[in-house]
Order: sequence, then structure tokens, then C-alpha cells
Amino acid sequence: MDIETCLDSRIIHIKSDIELIDVKGQFISLAAPIRLTGQLRLTDDLRQILACIDNEVEKLTLQIGVDEAGRGPLLGSVNVAAAILPSAWSGLIEMQTLVNTPLSILTDSKQLSEKKRDKLYPLVQQNALGYVVAEIPAAVIDQINILQATMLGMRLCTEALLVAVAEQIANDTSSTSYNLQAQVLFDGNRCPELDYLKLSSFGISESSIDCQAWVKGDARHTSIAAASILAKVSRDQTMYHLDSLHPQYSIAKHKGYPTRVHMEAIKMYGVLPEHRRSFAPVRRVLENK
Repeated sequence: MDIETCLDSRIIHIKSDIELIDVKGQFISLAAPIRLTGQLRLTDDLRQILACIDNEVEKLTLQIGVDEAGRGPLLGSVNVAAAILPSAWSGLIEMQTLVNTPLSILTDSKQLSEKKRDKLYPLVQQNALGYVVAEIPAAVIDQINILQATMLGMRLCTEALLVAVAEQIANDTSSTSYNLQAQVLFDGNRCPELDYLKLSSFGISESSIDCQAWVKGDARHTSIAAASILAKVSRDQTMYHLDSLHPQYSIAKHKGYPTRVHMEAIKMYGVLPEHRRSFAPVRRVLENK
């Protein structure tokens, strides 16, 4: 993972193209790279979380929300995002923890208009203590299936944030021991299996990670909702780029979902490299050529 530090603003940029993944000790070569992008902002709030007392063990607690966008479309990537909000902003949406903050309108991205999502997207980036977005391309979805691709994206985003935090602890503190406690909230009904061997090399133990699955979590918890905005808008941006390259497919209108217009375009113009060939509607078109 490439980590760059901007000294003026104290922002650690997270950038990585993942081509190999370790699954229970076996390395798998991916059909296409998974791109991770994000940052960790070294604010006073984050520094309070990271603060250690010399020669003592102090618990450090992080709350990370994780969500995805784009599991259903026939075209393009599935995007996953993880976000750490300021501690005072991280909590149940119904408790109105975001009142009088720049993210006051934040909720499940599916309940917001595109205009509101686009407004929130830079605000989440600017105000989150840290975030990572993973773009898992169609070739990887076809290789390992959409569920596993989504779980892999959730795993990689979570690990990238945890590693960035752990490295910052090592850089910022003189304590020889610390106990980083992390609560990771995944939208949905299951949690990915993290690479705890890798995390242990950064001083993060399996027992210190509390992974929780939250059904409809993007409408329940602010951190998951923040991640949902990052995942949804980043994917939409990719769809708009594809639309500019292939205007005859009207991608900007359907975002890759199996609408009538999309299916007619596939039959008329063919299957694009970005189409998910393992999905039945696309597979049938290919079989009938």
C-alpha cells in the first residue's frame, strides 16, 4: 500500500492497486486490479483517539462504518467504502448526532436525491477523520462472484484504514505498547473475514476488532451512512465516465442496471468490456451471438 503524507495539512493519502490477495495463506492473482483511494486526516479528534501514555497501555477506540454500492447492475464496478467520522458525530441516526454539523442531512444514500448525495460527497471527504473507497472491477466480479467481490472490498477498505491508523500510532507515540480497539460496522447481514495475520504484523490483534453486521445499517448509523455516500457517488462518477466513452448505451440514465433501454443497447451494440459476463442477462446475450 502506498501512503503519502502532505505535511502542510497533515493528511495521509492512501493509494493502492491490489493485484494479489491472500486468502487463508493462498495468494490469488486477480483478473484486474482493485483500486483503493482514501485518506487519514490528523485532526485533534483523531489525535485524542491515538494518544498513548508513555509506558502504559491505554485503550484506543475507533468506529468504522462500511457500505457498498452497485451489487445489482450488469455493468461496471461494485464500490465499497469505509469511513471514520469524528467521535461526536458517530452514532445512531435517530439520536440526531449530526444536528448542527455539515453532515446534518446525512442518511441512507438510497433515501437521498442525487443532488443531495453530490452535495454530501465532498463534505464527507472533508470532515471524515479517515475514509477508503475500493473499486472492484467487473472482471473481478466475474472471477469470484459478486458476493465475494463485495466482501473482499469491505475487507480491503477496513484493513487499509486500520493499517493507516496503526502506522500513525507508531509514528506519533513513544509508548512501546498500545491496545487499539476498533468497532467495524458493516451494512448487511454478514461480515467479511479480515486478514488477521496481516493486521497482527501492525500490532492489531483479532480480539481487538469487533466486527458487527447491521441490516439496513446505512439508515441506522451515521458512520455507515457516510460510507454509503462515498460508495454510491464514487460509483456514479465511474458510470458518467463510461457514459462519455459509450454514449449509445445511455449509461448515465440507468447506471448499469438492467433496464429495458440498457438491454436493448446491449442487443444492438454488443457487450462492453465493463459488462459483468457472469450475470445471467449478459451471459444470455453472449450465448445467443
